[in-house]
Amino acid sequence: MAVKCRRAAAVVDVSGVKVGGNHPIVVQSMTNTDTADTASTINQVMALARAGSELVRVTVNTEEAAAAVPKIVDCLDKFGVPVPIIGDFHYNGHILLRKYPECARALAKYRINPGNVNIGKKHDDNFRTMIEVAVEYDKPVRIGVNWGSLDQVLLTRLMDENSQLAEPKDAREVTLEAIVVSATESAKAAERYGLAHDKIILSAKVSGVQDLIDVYRALAARCDYPLHLGLTEAGMGSKGIVATTAALAVVLQEGIGDTIRTSLTPLPNGDRTEEVIVSQQILQSLGIRSFTPQVTACPGCGRTTSTFFQEMADQIQTYLREQMPVWKAHHKGVEEMRVAVMGCVVNGPGESKHANLGISLPGTFEEPKAPVFVDGRLLKTLKGDRIVAEFIELLDNYVATRY
Repeated sequence: MAVKCRRAAAVVDVSGVKVGGNHPIVVQSMTNTDTADTASTINQVMALARAGSELVRVTVNTEEAAAAVPKIVDCLDKFGVPVPIIGDFHYNGHILLRKYPECARALAKYRINPGNVNIGKKHDDNFRTMIEVAVEYDKPVRIGVNWGSLDQVLLTRLMDENSQLAEPKDAREVTLEAIVVSATESAKAAERYGLAHDKIILSAKVSGVQDLIDVYRALAARCDYPLHLGLTEAGMGSKGIVATTAALAVVLQEGIGDTIRTSLTPLPNGDRTEEVIVSQQILQSLGIRSFTPQVTACPGCGRTTSTFFQEMADQIQTYLREQMPVWKAHHKGVEEMRVAVMGCVVNGPGESKHANLGISLPGTFEEPKAPVFVDGRLLKTLKGDRIVAEFIELLDNYVATRY
């Protein structure tokens, strides 16, 4: 089943990265360093950008963090990593943006959580101030509602109105409705304060898979702002990866979503770039975008008691990812290449024939030889202890001659 046509959305320009419309769905991430620690933040932003994060968000929560932002952006430019940097503001953003104009100017976009400013209360001076700064410096804004910090005044009002209905909705429905209303009403308020329609991106973050699907379907039906997708706290390891994939795959399949993030909880000192790779893999698995050649490898069974094919599959996948920064500059379309590393005769030759380049390694008790197929045809058979090296040579030659 093909992905449905993308929902029509306005296009927001984030320092040259176009979000919305028919532009590619953008992958983004966020640092978990102390932004005031400029060296650590710069290093992590560079790692995320090189992994494929097309936008990177940093926390701006203190005066020290705000003062560090221009230095971070300038240093990234000097290193040749001009990835747009987004400032994440809560509670005191109106103060920091006014007090540190160089920070306001250096950031490519501001993220505002309406539940953590004073919009919806007796006055919305703080929210208005942040929007006015965005207008002054011609910056787009993501209005990011989060159910963990939802506007309680709005939620209480909707709960009260619901209780007066002849057939009241359950609390979950009212809460999801409050999330959608908070996003759309905040966007309308931003426009009243002078922010252009094509400077606004919306998000409605929740932690549950079914909740995300329901809230984004509702949000997509009510506005044409570009939408940022993601679970607010996906979790750790396989739980976070599976939950994010389960949620995003559904709405992306329906044509909803213009930029995504996989919000994984890393292990202490874990690799932050994992969330970028997961986001890319979701889009590539759905056939929406291509980032790196894909390796098909069998899961193994009693016919593959040797671990050689597993080790080779891992080596080839790592090699492909490491080569992509070089290849993509000279070999257009190489990211769509399919490679197969199979472990026995049962499915090995067949899967290898379906790939651009495939190898069928010998299973237990099979003859010690490995046929290699190129675009469906047998090219040669490898033997001996240089199978991996020889296959990589064939891979390099294929890329050089076909792309």
